[in-house]
Amino acid sequence: MTEQAANSAFTLSRQDNGIAVLTMDVPGESMNTLKQAFGDDITKILDEIEADSNIKGVVLISGKPSSFVAGADITMLDACKTAEEAQALAKGGQDIFDRIEKMRATFVAAIHGPALGGGLELALACHYRVCTDAPATQLGVPEVQLGLLPGSGGTQRLPRLIGIQQAIKMMLTGGAVRPKQAKKYGLVDEVVPHSVLLDVAGIFAAKGKPNREMPQKGLVNKFLEGTGPGRNILFNKAAQQTQSKTRGNYPAPQQILDVVALGLSKGMRAGLEAEAKAFGQLVMTPESKQLRQIFFATTAMKKESGVANVAPEKVAKVGVLGGGLMGGGIAFVTATKAKVPVRIKDIQPIGIANAMKYSYDLLVKKVQRKFMLKSEMQKQMSLLTGTLDYAGMQDVDIVVEAVFEDVKLKQQMVADVENNCKESTIFASNTSSIPIGQIAEGAQRPENIIGLHYFSPVDKMPLAEVIAHEKTSDQTISTTVEFAKKQGKTPVVVKDGAGFYVNRILAPYMNEAANLILAGEPIDHIDKALLNFGFPVGPVKLLDEVGIDVGTKIIPILVDAFGERFTAPGAFDKVLADDRKGKKNKRGFYLYEGKKPGKEVDDSLYTLLGIQPNKSRSESEISERCVLMMLNEAARCLDEGVIRNPRDGDIGAIFGIGFPPFLGGPFRYMDQLGIKKVVERLNYYAEKLDKKYQPAPVLEEMVKENRSFY
Repeated sequence: MTEQAANSAFTLSRQDNGIAVLTMDVPGESMNTLKQAFGDDITKILDEIEADSNIKGVVLISGKPSSFVAGADITMLDACKTAEEAQALAKGGQDIFDRIEKMRATFVAAIHGPALGGGLELALACHYRVCTDAPATQLGVPEVQLGLLPGSGGTQRLPRLIGIQQAIKMMLTGGAVRPKQAKKYGLVDEVVPHSVLLDVAGIFAAKGKPNREMPQKGLVNKFLEGTGPGRNILFNKAAQQTQSKTRGNYPAPQQILDVVALGLSKGMRAGLEAEAKAFGQLVMTPESKQLRQIFFATTAMKKESGVANVAPEKVAKVGVLGGGLMGGGIAFVTATKAKVPVRIKDIQPIGIANAMKYSYDLLVKKVQRKFMLKSEMQKQMSLLTGTLDYAGMQDVDIVVEAVFEDVKLKQQMVADVENNCKESTIFASNTSSIPIGQIAEGAQRPENIIGLHYFSPVDKMPLAEVIAHEKTSDQTISTTVEFAKKQGKTPVVVKDGAGFYVNRILAPYMNEAANLILAGEPIDHIDKALLNFGFPVGPVKLLDEVGIDVGTKIIPILVDAFGERFTAPGAFDKVLADDRKGKKNKRGFYLYEGKKPGKEVDDSLYTLLGIQPNKSRSESEISERCVLMMLNEAARCLDEGVIRNPRDGDIGAIFGIGFPPFLGGPFRYMDQLGIKKVVERLNYYAEKLDKKYQPAPVLEEMVKENRSFY
């Protein structure tokens, strides 16, 4: 017998064996999310289960084919006007989950697909959890990525179920665990094939409730997790590590630690109260607001096509030209994420071998960590093939070119592809700086030519810039954007021009860091200033990582296009002349030999440049000077139509160069500072230091008209 209130997300069906199945299926949505409005529906159903003594067990399952519950509805949090309102939301969720935990009937969560955030907290309130072994199944509490903590009992139930160390690791990183890991940690009781999920969950529902032990294994863990002094050591160490990572820029991680610690010392009830209160406060922080805006922006971008109303063509086979690091990375995300066959062309067999090894090394790690079956790895590797000429590339839909930065070479590649592939084949160039219009000069089919600029390392960096030149067709843009999404990237469409968007705003920032070195500021002082500002890596260290030769190659192209405000200090030439390319040849601004590779500055650089290092500027002055150069250039890019809107500019900077996410991106940050303040500071440095700080005309206009970007 099945009952569902009209338009309700919940259906209860009773079986003859005393087991009922409670199905959650939010009408009109592709995934289940938890909404405040469901409170009454769930309460009615729980009342009904409580009143029916024939129901001995309940299996909670999703009606969606590929997901369990993806968490709470974020828009609900955005609508909260006060911390008290947000606290009440958390309390409402806690009360319902508390009630499930205390029910007479045994509740079992039957999980297939993502169970994240509030979805996992719902499963934690059940007495047992069974999940499928499908690759889509993952369990996690990603709230920290929105500047929040799990607010429906997660901070209290997770440590009690899987141990403090594993629980705080999950909460502080926001990373999800796979089925096999979940079983190993004790997060689920069983992992089964999808076909028997409901049956096995039913067997658990017929059992009595479990009597669980605190999951400490080994003497050290028993001391650390099971005693007051041990827990103090554990939480102090975790707080130190958190501080060194977040540098105090994110309030949520420390709140997570405090709330978990309080619940363990003062009991579950006190822990839940502290959790709801902290949740309410965090929802109101500027950091969480900005992180939620990024979430909304990326969600909206996933739904957009490259050009409105132009449907993409299907990409069924891909060619990659060049087997270097970038080519290897592009082949990897194409085979493993887009799941399309890739033909890698290089002029040397070793190039093809290296590109194959790139994928093999990453996949082997996944097999070793039990993220993936060996058979799945072999299947993915079989999508990669290599060639020294264009054999086997006549039917590719898109060719991604990743050869070194030489316009003549790239033009030759265009001609080769036009002669060896089909008429509709798209030629996508992964150039970081050469205008696409130049690459397309002399092409027979310029409408098929586009830029598709990835960031290194390709398997980790989420951004791709899609660059259309004047003759690129709308069809080519839409197909390329969709292809980048399939590779797991967030694509931002930008206008053709030197440096496109990301490298164009990065160059003046890096140049300013170089000017500060020449002014005598110690290299590690400059990097530390920008780490504390919120960047994941300092500008000088970044240059070592990217390669000093690669990082400086773009400068002449930018100077050529935009004039002397892009001129780099001559110091770079001296560094390159000394054969310093950075991390790749273990000679850069930092030392790469010894016990701490990449951690200590190579002091011989100061001698090479003829400077005496001396800290004479504050961290705030250093970060302000570098960041203002980036903000000013970002405003120019928007004004010139290089990016379509401030949102794309913010996402491009956050995903492409690690602009501090808690500040929301260059445009939200300028709004937050006030455009008037930005212009005042730029004018201050233009007078005091250099006219290249002159504010972009668009910023001065905005001050006059009292406008902001959003």
